[in-house]
This record gives sequence, C-alpha cells and structure tokens, in this order.
Amino acid sequence: MKRLVFLLIFALALSACSANEAEEPDDSASEDTNQQTEEEMEHKDERAEEEESEEDEESEIEVDAEAANEPEYYVAEDASVVPLEEDIDENVVLLTIDDAPAEYALEMAETLQDLEAGAIFFVNGHFLDTPEEEEALRQLHEMGFPIGNHTYNHPLIPDLPEEEQKEEIVSLNDRVEEIIGERPKFFRAPNGMNTDYSEQIVADEGMILMNWTYGYDYFEPYMDADKLAEAMISGEGPEVDVDYSLLKPGANLLMHDREWTNEALERIVNGLRDSGYEIVDPHLIQTLDEASEKE
Repeated sequence: MKRLVFLLIFALALSACSANEAEEPDDSASEDTNQQTEEEMEHKDERAEEEESEEDEESEIEVDAEAANEPEYYVAEDASVVPLEEDIDENVVLLTIDDAPAEYALEMAETLQDLEAGAIFFVNGHFLDTPEEEEALRQLHEMGFPIGNHTYNHPLIPDLPEEEQKEEIVSLNDRVEEIIGERPKFFRAPNGMNTDYSEQIVADEGMILMNWTYGYDYFEPYMDADKLAEAMISGEGPEVDVDYSLLKPGANLLMHDREWTNEALERIVNGLRDSGYEIVDPHLIQTLDEASEKE
C-alpha cells in the first residue's frame, strides 16, 4: 500500500514538472523574433529614406525644368527678339522656317539638331494631307522644335472674307493639335500680311503674332546655297537692293523649306555664331499664356 501511494505521488510530481517546462518561454526563440522585428524596422526606415530621397530628387528635377523653361525673351512689334531682363544676352538671332513640312524640313531639323540650334517650323495644312506628312510633323515635334501656324492653304489673308480668314487660322491649329496633341503658340501670315480681324483671331487663339526682320531665300538671286549663306550671315542682299546689313541683336531670320536653304543651313548657323551671335532657343520666348501669368 505504501509503495502504491509513493508511486502515485512520484507520477504527479513528474506531470507537474512537464507542465512547467511547457509553460516556460523559449528565450532563444524570443530573442530571434525580437532581432527579426528590429531588422524589419531598419529595412522599413531605409526604404522610407530612399523613397523620400527619390521624391526630393524628382522635386528638384521639376523645379530645374521649370527654371530652364522660364521665358527670357519676347517678340517686339518689329518682330525682333528682345531680352526680358538686362542681364540676358541680347546677341542672339531667331531661326524660323516656313512652308513646312514640304520636302526638306526633316533634313533641316536634323542639321539643326546636330548643331544644337533651335528654330520654329511654321507649317501649312496642305502639307499635312498624307500619313507621311503627318509623320514628318510628329518627328519635328518629337525632336523638340516648336510648331508655328502659317495658315492652312497659304493665302493672302487680306484677300479673304473674315470667315475664311478665321478658317485658315483655326482649322490649321485644330489639325496640328490632332497630329501632335498641341496647338501652335506662334503665327506667321503668308507674305507677312494681316488684317485687324486676323490679328484678333490670332490673339484669341493664344498665339504670338510674328513676322521677320530679314530673309532672302525666296528671291530668285538667292536661290543658290552659296549666295544665300553669304546673305544670311552678313544680313546684306545687294542683288535685291539691300546693300546694308539687317543683321542685329534679336534679328528674326526667315527661311523656307527649300533645297538651297537646306544646303546652306549649316553654313548659315556656323557663320552667325562666328559673327558673335547665338541661336536663341525658341522655348525661351515668352508666349501669350506666360505673359498673362506675369500680369
């Protein structure tokens, strides 16, 4: 009997010990869990810092881009390009190319891109009739050249009734927007001839009205690359009675999508630079929207 009681007591003691051991926490497992939690928190903090740094960098890039696009020039009534501030270089000229994209616009754009020179390409709607012409316009836009409005069919605006004047201007803006997703910000009338009504339409469309200060490639004596290059670099066109130089700070140079102009373009850009003039980036010219924001 005594032996039986002893065995019962011993069995109960063993059971109690086993229960206590099961209830005791595993210190090593707890330490591993704590260490894993700390590492996860550290990784989260590192990721948060990286994300914050990336956001700061993106913000800086956006600010830099906005600063880079701040206008530095405006177009004066005489079509010249004038600095908005006194400390901005005035020894610049603006290159503009009309009647695009006919045949040579893309070659001219590639030449300008290689030379890191900007220009505005003024387009006509009758050069946007085919998929190939549409693609040429897209490429000009994708290469970074601003697209200007030169009317749909290249008429003399004063010869048109007011409704047709509006159609020539607005329908081309619609067509350009359809192709590249943007409406032109600059307008140039064929032969530089406007009416009060067309000028109002241009303003209503939010475009800068722009003529030019000189150009020679549409005169027969200068339909030759060598003669044209000399005339554009010097500003003189003695064979059309311009025996003095029209080259001056802010000159607005008119050229066209023509074979001889395409051939002369590189010499014109280099010659102007050798004469002390930089080719102004058209993106630095104040648009009507930007002018309104500053008022």
